Amino acid sequence: MTYTLPLNEAILLLKKFVKFSEVKNQKHIDLSLCTAEDRQVAQRALVIVNLEVEKGTLTQAHLLSELGID
Repeated sequence: MTYTLPLNEAILLLKKFVKFSEVKNQKHIDLSLCTAEDRQVAQRALVIVNLEVEKGTLTQAHLLSELGID
């Protein structure tokens, strides 16, 4: 059964997987931080936020700010 996460829940979930990269002062989403059970939901959350950016409901800058990646 497939379900849809609300946008705010998708962002909150993805925030758990943000980490600093090898490049100084840069962050990114790293799905290797999630458990196998959470991976499918995390991937779905990525699709949800990216679709909202494509639709124009959310700007890329606002998304990055919400995730703490900016």
